[in-house]
Amino acid sequence: MGNAGVLRSMLAKSLDVPVVVPGGGTPLEALAAEKAGFSAFYLSGYAVAAWRHGLPDIGLLGARDTAEALTAVTRVSSLPVICDADTGYGNEASVHSTVRLLEAAGASAIQFEDQTWPKKCGHMANKSVVDADEAVRKVAAAVEAKSNPDTTIIARTDSLAPVSIDEALRRAKMFRDVGADVLFIDAPQSMEHLERIGKELAGSTLMANMSESGLTPALSAAEFGELGFGLVVFPTSALRLGMQSVTSLFSSLKSSGDARDAESRIVLLDELNALVDLEHYNSIGQ
Repeated sequence: MGNAGVLRSMLAKSLDVPVVVPGGGTPLEALAAEKAGFSAFYLSGYAVAAWRHGLPDIGLLGARDTAEALTAVTRVSSLPVICDADTGYGNEASVHSTVRLLEAAGASAIQFEDQTWPKKCGHMANKSVVDADEAVRKVAAAVEAKSNPDTTIIARTDSLAPVSIDEALRRAKMFRDVGADVLFIDAPQSMEHLERIGKELAGSTLMANMSESGLTPALSAAEFGELGFGLVVFPTSALRLGMQSVTSLFSSLKSSGDARDAESRIVLLDELNALVDLEHYNSIGQ
């Protein structure tokens, strides 16, 4: 069974125990997730834009950028990867092409959203969405495009904020009807929203996105599971904690010219070399 089949099997059991997936935008984060014992990795569009390119998540990257970031991860990590593919980067034909491109780069699951382009991070203000019929056609195109039947299609709607929770639920049901495997209503703003999603979409695999200090109430994976969510991702937690550490280190280094006070918090060189499998590469040709 390939990685896509492994992930699909995990999600099939998620109605009992939610699948918890950390995220990021770099191969090192995927390797760290694998070392920690996670069973999958989420390639976050926000993290790819910020961590890999130093850019905001406002539609500045395209399909090739996403595929390059995905390839870098799947080259070194054996984990199934859930890939954030934004809006699919165009119309239905673009979505079809994006699915084939990302499958070839090793995606086990591909996520699409219904924002207008250029899109924004789901927890930013002033989002807008395409009309429901267009959104449904694009999800259907993604489902039809799969060359691997085990590839999971995640259909996300951002219509809660610009329209209503009722519209978000309506769209999610329409996405389910055209074959989406996982339903994702982004940025619920209250426990009432979360409870309605879990209740009204019961029986479907539901995804929750835990963005600390974002719009969604801060819950544990277990608490999301109790509400009916089977897939819980933490897309930018590592990025944001990492940046806090980097900022603190650089500030201290600038003021003191000395990094020794950070030594107790820094990964040992041997540990980092082990994470990137230095011993394996040194053994090649020996």
